[in-house]
Amino acid sequence: MLIGIDGNEANLENRVGVNQYAYELLRNLHARAELWKGRHKFLVYLRDKPQGDMPTEKEGWEYKVLPGSVLWIITRLMPHLFLTRRKPDIFFTPSHYVPPFAPMPRVSSIMDLGYLEFSGQFKRRDYWQLRLWSAWSILVSKAVIAISNTTKKDILDHYKFAKNKVTVTHLGYNKEKFNARDSKLKIRRARRKYKIKGDYLLFLGTLKPSKNIEGLLGAFAALTDYPRLTLVIAGKKGWLYKSIFEKVKRLGLAGRVIFTGFVPEDDKAGLIAGTKAFVLPSFWEGFGLDVLSAMALGVPVIVSNRGSLPEIIGNTGIIVDPENDAEIAQGIKKVIGMDKKSYNEMARAGKKHVEQFSWDKTAQKTMEVLEKAHVQR
Repeated sequence: MLIGIDGNEANLENRVGVNQYAYELLRNLHARAELWKGRHKFLVYLRDKPQGDMPTEKEGWEYKVLPGSVLWIITRLMPHLFLTRRKPDIFFTPSHYVPPFAPMPRVSSIMDLGYLEFSGQFKRRDYWQLRLWSAWSILVSKAVIAISNTTKKDILDHYKFAKNKVTVTHLGYNKEKFNARDSKLKIRRARRKYKIKGDYLLFLGTLKPSKNIEGLLGAFAALTDYPRLTLVIAGKKGWLYKSIFEKVKRLGLAGRVIFTGFVPEDDKAGLIAGTKAFVLPSFWEGFGLDVLSAMALGVPVIVSNRGSLPEIIGNTGIIVDPENDAEIAQGIKKVIGMDKKSYNEMARAGKKHVEQFSWDKTAQKTMEVLEKAHVQR
């Protein structure tokens, strides 16, 4: 079977969210390609030449670059799939955007449907593109991959016709990067690079409304018993983020909040390992990759009771209401006020819990979905 894949979400220098998912999935499919030798080949379509860290070409794994920019899927990829003599047997898109029409079965991955409930947190054009194209992708895909049980439930609640085609493939974390080895050295490097002194809390994610950073700031301002505690807000600017910086000024937190900007993957382990607690009070999350990384490093996590976050952490962290700043503050106090024994017990529970998540499992489950979809064509 020749498997076509849209690799553009992975082929970026600064990866976040769906880009990390697509990259790790391609990396692990590539690593397992030898197991499928003689049965499956992969043809990855890109609009630009592969980034230096993308999986290398080898027998059974190659890239097809179709230069283009605006509406690349419609103007370049879709015509090529119809006109090329070498047609994939199945086409996989590790995002919401499959080619609207194609001469072979398609499989799409859906991160979450939070935009349906929180439309006001998106630019109007982005919202309608995401809503309409996602609905079409779910409709025309032979199979749909959901990255959490929560996302699967949301898909079935909104699109009843998808009842028999949704499979959950939980995501994983990079075990080579997020482990205790060299933690002290990595922590020192991160503290020095981002000018962090003393104890700190960490938020890591794109600066956008869904992450509820303003709620976190309100909770942090209420931690008056910890005047030397710092809040590190790490991540690139997304959209509708200006009010975050305005709230920092309004609450008088300018000297206690550090904005790092985008954090390269190599800096994450040190930044996460050095924090007292990892805090993600989002209004929704399709998964929460960095939560897994934090637990793998033995860092207690405080997450919202929305989206997939409770599903991902189980009973190993603190769960709070993102609409309630006081409850977020109480969750933080509970962690940073723990005695050493209780803190270490929570850390150990998190490390044990994440052992069930693996990118290798994600790749294997994805291949099972693709094989089944091909047989059912």
